[in-house]
Amino acid sequence: MKLKELLKGIKPLVIVGVTDIDITGVNIDSRKIQDGHLFVAMKGTQVDGHKFIAKAIELGAKAVLCEDMPEEKANGVSYVQVASTEEAVGPVSTLFYGNPSKKLKLVGVTGTNGKTTIATLLYNMFRKMGYKCGLLSTVCNFIEDEAIPADHTTPDPIELNMLLSRMVDAGCDYAFMECSSHAIAQKRIGGLTFAGGLFTNLTRDHLDYHKTFENYRDAKKAFFDMLPKTAFAITNADDKNGMYMVQNTKATVKTYSTRQMADFRARIIEMHFAGMYLNIDGREVGVQFIGKFNVSNLLAVYGAACMLGKQPEEILVTLSTLHSVSGRLEPIHSKEGTTAIVDYAHTPDALENVLNAIHEVLEGKGKVITVCGAGGNRDKGKRPLMAQEAVRQSDRVIITSDNPRFEEPQDIINDMLAGLNNQQMKKVISIADRKEAIKTACMMAEKGDVILIAGKGHEDYQEIKGVKHHFDDREVVREIFNVEK
Repeated sequence: MKLKELLKGIKPLVIVGVTDIDITGVNIDSRKIQDGHLFVAMKGTQVDGHKFIAKAIELGAKAVLCEDMPEEKANGVSYVQVASTEEAVGPVSTLFYGNPSKKLKLVGVTGTNGKTTIATLLYNMFRKMGYKCGLLSTVCNFIEDEAIPADHTTPDPIELNMLLSRMVDAGCDYAFMECSSHAIAQKRIGGLTFAGGLFTNLTRDHLDYHKTFENYRDAKKAFFDMLPKTAFAITNADDKNGMYMVQNTKATVKTYSTRQMADFRARIIEMHFAGMYLNIDGREVGVQFIGKFNVSNLLAVYGAACMLGKQPEEILVTLSTLHSVSGRLEPIHSKEGTTAIVDYAHTPDALENVLNAIHEVLEGKGKVITVCGAGGNRDKGKRPLMAQEAVRQSDRVIITSDNPRFEEPQDIINDMLAGLNNQQMKKVISIADRKEAIKTACMMAEKGDVILIAGKGHEDYQEIKGVKHHFDDREVVREIFNVEK
């Protein structure tokens, strides 16, 4: 594609060189540059891509998109200066890959909790209905059956458009994706055309990046602000920020609720560890999920399917066949009658939701033992809150290591323990070794008890000092319980 074609979606400030040249690829990583590529110099949070312009040219870049024009310019290379490469890279990538999001129906899911569950269930539902689909999620990206490992909740704009283009080539009708606050704030989804967007809920998270709750909230809202009038916006009326998210959107707004009047409504008829019996918009359906928060997730899925033109009866029949997402309230039963629940809950609100779901099923007939930690090099403010929530709803709590990253595990544990008073500390022990912590919890449990192992869910690694070591909570539990997968 000609460079001049790629520039149609942006507003260059200065162009040095010719634009009637063929561009064979677009990249923000200078190490991946090949002959004929356009190198986009991004000012990242840790590295400034402008430092690698010369390296990119050495590897064959024929054009550079930048914010700061280099003093020395290479012969035969075109330079395009823009106000923000972060904003420009999305539209440029979209054009290079042929605007793939316009060739399928792309639905984005944002919020603090529930993004993975909702996006994955929509992907599984529409595939069961006979459609070809793609999925972009924290756990894994999929193009139909082909699994593509996910390094971030939302890929960078170039990878994102490449994946969407591959979905179009594979004949996909729909694509469902998580839209994280980082991705929205960093314009990773810029240039994409969405058929719809869903809002789950909003609680404290990622303040290490956004600094304030208001910044975090407004990053989420920006997603709905960018939706076109042809799209739908489905919001959680039970969340206090639900209507704030959609107050400026051009999209058609719909609401869902388990507590008040809304476009899509549900209530629980019956619940046990195998699932729930629900009434959704006047129709009864059995589902293989537990917890009131999962009722909200299923309502969002139901609402999105309705807005995508599917009939309620077909949606509910398919919904009844779906299973929970890997590492989300995933039960493992021992031969002795105890149950371990592995869940990704890594925020105070998520932990509260999972513990509520467990108590809703237990009805006081067993003890709850919670194993949890907090991630290193992330929002420190939520650490004591996590400990407080665990203690509030558990009979015993073991504070342990999560992904310490570049922090010392004991320092993180101490930050969590600092939120507890002397009375609360009587319920708590700390064991830095996560495997030993899980083993101890299993030894404490008796018949009818539930062990919640929170924080990592689907993850099969533990990140320590920049290295990902293999570690899977589910494998550890099965080994201790001596049960097969």
